[in-house]
Amino acid sequence: MSARPAPAPLLVACALGIEHLALRAGGRGGAGGPVTVLRTGMGPVAAERSVTRVLADPALAGAAVLATGFCAGLAPGMHPGDLVVADETRDPRGSVPCTGTGPLVEELGRILPGRTVHTGPLVGSDHVVRGAERSGLRATGAIAADMESAATLLTAVRAGERPVAAVRVVVDAPEHELVRIGTVRGGISAFRVLRSVLPAFFEWHRTVLLPRR
Repeated sequence: MSARPAPAPLLVACALGIEHLALRAGGRGGAGGPVTVLRTGMGPVAAERSVTRVLADPALAGAAVLATGFCAGLAPGMHPGDLVVADETRDPRGSVPCTGTGPLVEELGRILPGRTVHTGPLVGSDHVVRGAERSGLRATGAIAADMESAATLLTAVRAGERPVAAVRVVVDAPEHELVRIGTVRGGISAFRVLRSVLPAFFEWHRTVLLPRR
């Protein structure tokens, strides 16, 4: 009787210390395999460098990779604390289709009832998106923007076949720019949501596990 292969691990990547703190506060129990929460640093270059280094570890061969953290909403009507589940990530180097978007949306809706979950393309930027730039990115079909998700997922799939996904929490939006004092409460709301999402990530992990080779 052959031994069952060990479940592939899960790598959850975020950029900022505050995002990492939220994820750590959410706990790590319940994943389908070993879990690593990686703080990459801000921006696409830092994300690519960190993910490349970590995925070179044989212990993470075949790891599922999920990019998360905060994002800028691009569509009118978005609010801080809304969730974005990418069906693909894009940046100037290309696009990466995401795995298991449907189960992620369902699970997030289950564990965070009342929170709006948006699904669509997530675009990468090398700077914080502000003001009128939102409408230009929205015109490409994207629903949200951040600095690391596209680089994280592109680096992950170039390192080998694996499930990938991106889930972001809106921290500012067209009618709720973070630079305004009144949106501090929105930032707290986004932190609380990010602190609650790990169970959905673990459920996604269980549904998309790839056997180790």
